[in-house]
Amino acid sequence: MLNAAFYILLAAVAVGILLAVMHFAKRTTLPPWPLAALHALLALGGFGLLLVALQGPPRGADQGTTSFGAIAATLFVTAALFGGGLLAARLRRRPPGTTLIGLHAMLAVTGFVILLAYVFS
Repeated sequence: MLNAAFYILLAAVAVGILLAVMHFAKRTTLPPWPLAALHALLALGGFGLLLVALQGPPRGADQGTTSFGAIAATLFVTAALFGGGLLAARLRRRPPGTTLIGLHAMLAVTGFVILLAYVFS
């Protein structure tokens, strides 16, 4: 279950990178909504699987990474809140702010790197 969550979140990260490149290259004011929706669905699905996987037996005690799963989940929740801000901007038909995108990406990527250490510990 943890591996499935990891790979689904990896796909969400890949789509998020594509969305960020589109934004910073100024190719469009608003990203295509199907791509943004795919990113959101992958991220939320992966996060849901991560929560289910964290209910299982603890892992990483011998490497000191036992709390990494919970830390990653907390960072993903915070990134999702900023993602809600991006959705609100889209619903108002305004381009999202670069700062908001940067904070969302920073939290999500940090959570993913910590999850990477947790999965492969």
